[in-house]
Amino acid sequence: MAKKKHTVTNAMRLLSAAGISYETVEYEAEEVTKDFGEYIARLTGLSPERSFKTLVAKGDKTGPVVAVICVNDEVDLKKLARESCNKSVSLIHVKELQGLTGYIRGGVSPVGMKKKYPTYISNKCAGLDWMAVSGGVCGITLKLSPDGLREITDGKICDIVN
Repeated sequence: MAKKKHTVTNAMRLLSAAGISYETVEYEAEEVTKDFGEYIARLTGLSPERSFKTLVAKGDKTGPVVAVICVNDEVDLKKLARESCNKSVSLIHVKELQGLTGYIRGGVSPVGMKKKYPTYISNKCAGLDWMAVSGGVCGITLKLSPDGLREITDGKICDIVN
């Protein structure tokens, strides 16, 4: 019987190279749905308060910005605009996602995008010893410290949710 090949994503390579510790959680998902983040949290057994999704928006002044928020939260675009020094921001259309990030819907990681975009991490991660984010493909979630995520993305922890 053939051994299952262990997947190593770009996000995992970058975290390892930076010396930031992480754990992987693998899962099998059937299709990307509207509440995909919450579905993955249930599927993996990780609490929604520790499971974060990655959203990509475009600011009127800065261009692309990244928001990392709990899977059961909604981004407050006015707060994100204020934090990112934009007058307004809007979420990008799913058709633009892969071109901007290198990732497909359901597998967008805040780590290892094509370019390093300004990243804003919900302050709901404060006080957590670990949080979960996409590993860069559907099927892999990464558990790492909020400080590790902030460090690898040069992110800012702030209030960006409703």
